[in-house]
Amino acid sequence: MKQKVLAAAVFAAVSIQAMPAHAQSSVTIYGLIDTGYVIESGGAAGKVNKLTSGITGGSRIGFKGTEDLGGGMAAVFLLETGFQNDDGSLGQSGALFGRQSYVGLNGGFGSVLVGRQYTPQYLVMASIDPFGTGYAGDAANLMPNTGDAASRMNNTVKYQTPNFSGFTGEFAYGFGETAGNTQAASQLGAAVSYVNGPLTLKLGFHSRNNDTTTTETSTGRNTLLGGTYDFGVAKLHAMYGIDKGVNSSPLRKTTSLYGNPTPTPSTDSTDLLVGVTVPFGSVHNVMASYIHKNDKTSRDQDADQYAVGYRYSLSKRTDLYAAYAHIRNKNGANYAVGSSIEAGSGNSAWNFGMRHTF
Repeated sequence: MKQKVLAAAVFAAVSIQAMPAHAQSSVTIYGLIDTGYVIESGGAAGKVNKLTSGITGGSRIGFKGTEDLGGGMAAVFLLETGFQNDDGSLGQSGALFGRQSYVGLNGGFGSVLVGRQYTPQYLVMASIDPFGTGYAGDAANLMPNTGDAASRMNNTVKYQTPNFSGFTGEFAYGFGETAGNTQAASQLGAAVSYVNGPLTLKLGFHSRNNDTTTTETSTGRNTLLGGTYDFGVAKLHAMYGIDKGVNSSPLRKTTSLYGNPTPTPSTDSTDLLVGVTVPFGSVHNVMASYIHKNDKTSRDQDADQYAVGYRYSLSKRTDLYAAYAHIRNKNGANYAVGSSIEAGSGNSAWNFGMRHTF
């Protein structure tokens, strides 16, 4: 209880201090509130109906700012806290700024940022997935979120390049901070992007040392190539991923979908996604995707996901949405249909909800 009160007090103090700074030092307060009704089926315990938060993207409040240091250089920061709108609790296991927390410098050389940040490989996935790694169709149901807490890295130094005729890149290193072994629990990520008109191409990589001991190392490695092409009447999406090593497959597995023992996660697999987004006028948007997980281990636990979604824009900041996804598991695989921040309890799910940004 004391921890919750302390967190609330710190949060209030930050908010109060940020308000006058908004006019003096370019501090912006922003956020997203997402709440909806979810129907999950196919799990061992049966159908689950729930009101939940963060279906399309985790509900959040953030503070970002910049200070002009002269000579084209600026100091920047970002603090972002996640919360569950359905019950008011903090997200990310109760961390006050568990979504993102960093400070850094940017200028003509690019940007150098230090703190808790998204992995480059995850940002590639989020930008190419038709569902933006949210809704029931979240690509992360079958394709790996990376990092120590799915999509983020702690203790991270990240460098982002300037834009060179459409090319950009970023490199990130997360310190494992293990006594006696600088490699244990460390992480390494990189990505390169090319954007030219309707064409977007991205390549991301992530390597995670899973050990916290000083004796040996075991790594999970993920490589992801993706792209989109916007024809105006429709945008096409495609991704191909290669996953190797311990924890290289999604952590989004239920304990058991069908009452069987939980299978061992794949340590050698490939992923293929194809999808489309189709706008109708300025307020209607249809999303669809197909994902195939090819398990290359001896267990051959493949899976296929089919997903479709619809979003209706009430305004520039408020949407209504509906989505459905189903996973066909093979040979004892037990991948589940989740959403942006939840793993899900079965291999099928419906979403109906509302999202508001500010």
